[in-house]
Formats: sequence, C-alpha cells, structure tokens
Amino acid sequence: MSSTIEPFHAIAISAIAHQLKSQGRSVIHMEFGQPSTGAPKAAIAAAHKILDTDPMGYWESPELKARIARHYKEVYGVEVRANQLILTCGASPALVLALSSCFSPGDRVALARPGYVAYRNTLKALHMVPVELACGPEERFQLSAARLAALDPAPAGVILASPANPTGTIIPAAELEAIAQVCRERGIKIISDEIYHGLSYVEPASSILEFEPSALVVNSFSKYFSMAGWRLGWLLNPPEHVERARAFMGALFLTPPSLAQHAGLAAMDSREELGGHIEVYRRNRTLLLEALPDLGLDAIAPPDGAFYIYADVGHLTRDSLEFCQTLLRDTGVATAPGVDFDPVEGGHFIRMSFAVSTPEIEEALRRLKPWFTSRKRLSA
Repeated sequence: MSSTIEPFHAIAISAIAHQLKSQGRSVIHMEFGQPSTGAPKAAIAAAHKILDTDPMGYWESPELKARIARHYKEVYGVEVRANQLILTCGASPALVLALSSCFSPGDRVALARPGYVAYRNTLKALHMVPVELACGPEERFQLSAARLAALDPAPAGVILASPANPTGTIIPAAELEAIAQVCRERGIKIISDEIYHGLSYVEPASSILEFEPSALVVNSFSKYFSMAGWRLGWLLNPPEHVERARAFMGALFLTPPSLAQHAGLAAMDSREELGGHIEVYRRNRTLLLEALPDLGLDAIAPPDGAFYIYADVGHLTRDSLEFCQTLLRDTGVATAPGVDFDPVEGGHFIRMSFAVSTPEIEEALRRLKPWFTSRKRLSA
C-alpha cells in the first residue's frame, strides 16, 4: 500500500529563488515561515560552551523539559509534569509522533482547509484519511465547534492550529472551549499545533490545555524562539499516553540534537530579546496591511498572529503556482502559492511571510507596486 503525496510547492519556489540569487539577482525570501533573525544570543553562547566541553550523544534534557513544563504554568496557568513532554527534532516529527501513536490506518482526522500542507500529507503518508473542512473568510478560515458537531460520523481526531498557517487567524478562547466540549462529547481526540504561540498581535492565543487536558500539543523552537535550523520541538502528552508515545519516539526518532537542547534551555529565558523580534514583525504586518489594498490585495485573512498574509489574487489568476513563479522571476520577491494550503480554492491565493527585516518589507513593496499595477492593467 502506497500513498500519493503532493509536493510542497513553496520548496520549489525557494529553489528558483536560490538559483536566481546564485546568478546575482537580489531576492527577498517571503516564501517560508522562517524568521530572518537568528537564535537568541544566550542560546548561541550556550552552544559554544557545550561544543568545547561536552562530547554529546543520545540525550533528552531533563532541565529543558522541566523549564517547558514551568512555561505552561507561567503562560497558561496549566499544570503539566516534565515527564509528559517528549523532545523532538522540530514540530514535524512531533506531529508524526502524535498522529502515529493516537490513530490507526484508515482513521478519519478533521482539519481546516486552508491549512498547513504537512497536516494533509502526513495523514496520507500514515494511511489515515484527512477530512478537510472548507473554512472561508466568514469563518475566519478556522474550524468551529458547530462544524465538528455536524460531522457525521464523528472523526477519530481533529488537528487544530491557532494561530494558523497560512492565515494567522486565532481561535477565540470561548470557541476553543466549545470545540473541546464537542470533542469530549463525541470522542474526538485533539491534536493542537501551537507552534506560533507567542506571536500574537491582537490577543494572546489560548492553549487547548486550558480546556482539554487530554489533548496532545505540538510546539517547537522554530518560530517564536527563532531557531528553525536547530531542529528542536516537543510533544506534550496527557499522562495516560506518555508511555505509548515514548515507545514510538524511541523507535522512529531517538532524540533531538543535544546541542540544540542546551541552546533551547538558554533561549527560554531570552524573552526581552525575543520580544524585540515580535515588534519587528508587528511593524512589518502594519506596513503590509497599509500597502496591500493599493496593490489590489484587499481580500486577506486577518493576521492575528504568526507572520503571514494570506491574500486572494483571484482577480489576477487561478493558478497561484504559476503566479508565484512569475512574480519571483519578475521582481525577486518569493511567495508561497495557495495550492500548498488549499488544493481546492488555493489557486487564487498566495501567502506572504513577513518574518523578514523591515527594510526587506519596504523593498518588497517597492518592487511589488509596479508589478501588480501592470498585472491589473493586463487583466483588465
């Protein structure tokens, strides 16, 4: 039995961008959700020290797990024990670990469409059935308790993401609580991807654990902590699931890099520096929200958090992949095609990441304005 997995088209866009850069072109990378800032200074210093003093090996840091557990108490008021945490090589293995340890081949798992491409593809790779629920602007591109209550039959599980990729929308606390209630009543297991927590511009995102302690939570150091290349994340399990999830972890992934764990522990207490990153993203978000309507991009998701603009370009194209390729070659601005996140309606959407420097955002807008003006003229 084999699965058909669609490619992540943003990777192909990035390959073109790097090819253009190697030819001497100026490229602005807005195709990936990858912070342009590096790891916190304290994390880098800790890594230098460990490189000089520790031979390292297969290891899971008890200090880091204890610090993450304390984070849940400090930020969400939720009590978790350190042994509920499994450290992983980023959020992607944590998602694989959660799905493979919770569900069986053939199980149906609900998720919002648009949504992160890896949800759909990982489910298919594990021979599970993604039940994609079309969530449009009237629903703020998010799942609701009512949609889950209406599913017949009930799915085995649901993947939540708040703030979401590609839209940046946040599920309000009251709705998240209602979703938890529906899932309890219908026996739906919750996996919550909280990788963009800490990156909010309107109100802090709530953790599903505030409303449902039996949920599994995926998170990582890649986004808020600006440590994408360090490949460090975690899966937070309910107590009764820890032994099973740990067995899967040992068989599939062993442990995350020792060096990254030492650095991650130092990063946990670099809040002032990391807060400065958020102010950069906030400024970038404001610049885009002010400028994009003048480019004809006035139908966008409300980016409550994360660092994305999901814009409707349906007045210009129905082929977002070709559109992003042409945009990149003409302007040097790399963006992600909506078909990555929505195989049905994504042909007329693009995603822009504003996790770059403010001067890069300003330069991108200088390049995009004449390009979109010419496209509108040609379309007319």
